[in-house]
Amino acid sequence: MKIVLTTVSEASVIIDGHIHSSIKRGFCLLVGFTHSDNQAIIDKMIDKVLALRVFMDEKGLTNLSIHDVKGQIMSVSQFTLYADLSKGRRPSFTKAMPQAQAEALYAYFNTKLLEKFGPIATGIFGADMKINSTNEGPFTVILDSEELFK
Repeated sequence: MKIVLTTVSEASVIIDGHIHSSIKRGFCLLVGFTHSDNQAIIDKMIDKVLALRVFMDEKGLTNLSIHDVKGQIMSVSQFTLYADLSKGRRPSFTKAMPQAQAEALYAYFNTKLLEKFGPIATGIFGADMKINSTNEGPFTVILDSEELFK
């Protein structure tokens, strides 16, 4: 599982020209799944995301969590995080989990995030989405379960 986490001052998902969801200050999460992912990995990744201290305190140090800043979270499915660019010019997506399985894990991810954090904003799995965000910092990190939980 991979998550690209960006701290934002605002973000929105636009589908068919209409705002589907939006948040103010918080995290915009791009979420992708690979073949070996499961619910146990998702649980660990959510705990990691919610515990991260990536917001600046009054001294300019990254000491504050999403809870500390009373932030919001937007979750957007992103299978292209598993693009393989090692050969040729066109990405291969064979490392990405098949659609039906990934959609089920994305639903689980959002459900567990809701349980552990509270209301979240989401995209729609498989939809053609436009993501607008104003990055804070900018501060962007990549969380890869294969690196974090070896």
